[in-house]
Amino acid sequence: MHGIDVRLKAACWTGVVGPNGAGKSTLLKVLAGLLPGRGVVTLLGRPLADWPRRARAQQLAWLGQNELVGDDLTVWDIVMLGRLPHQTWLGAPSSADHQAVEAALHAMQAWDWRSRCLGQLSGGERQRVLLARALAVQARVLLMDEPLANLDPPHQADWLALVRSLVRSGVTVISVLHEVSMALHADEMLIMAQGRVTHQGECADAATHRALESVFDGRIAIRVLGEQWVALPSARASCR
Repeated sequence: MHGIDVRLKAACWTGVVGPNGAGKSTLLKVLAGLLPGRGVVTLLGRPLADWPRRARAQQLAWLGQNELVGDDLTVWDIVMLGRLPHQTWLGAPSSADHQAVEAALHAMQAWDWRSRCLGQLSGGERQRVLLARALAVQARVLLMDEPLANLDPPHQADWLALVRSLVRSGVTVISVLHEVSMALHADEMLIMAQGRVTHQGECADAATHRALESVFDGRIAIRVLGEQWVALPSARASCR
């Protein structure tokens, strides 16, 4: 990835969008400390490299694409993994851990599956469990790579409401999204192409809309529908 200068606001939802192969997932991994990057990544005003691993894991939660999780683990145990940064070595989960896991499962409407194994769930149900695991960390910064994968429209809407609630409570959310219309609900947007951030701006700005249309080669058009912006196929879009 080329050197880039990205400054993200606290208690804000930033959507990261761009064509396939633009470097969106790579950027998120650099921000999470999972890949090396040029320059300095800071977390809560402190260089990421200076954070002890456990303290960093308490403040920064991560949800990646297509994460491999044991299908024989129960939903409860998987979500409890999100509490590991808060537990002592080989220590039993505390009451706070149990409360955080329960709250996360309820938030993702997955409480009724808590005793089921992950392998018994559909793709959408599995994704909601992994989202619950990220929520259970109760971190101040939440990085999510394609969090809407396999979610049906009602649960996408639920996720949108959840992110808004997290931001109101002071959490910073950064999410890679292929659903451009959903990304337009974010506070601000990073638009990427060929390993670079080509635009950073508020989602309601006309400049952001023009940058979006441009990065997708004019094959989408940003239009207003009621009180929100949506991405539609443009007249220039064609089968290829």
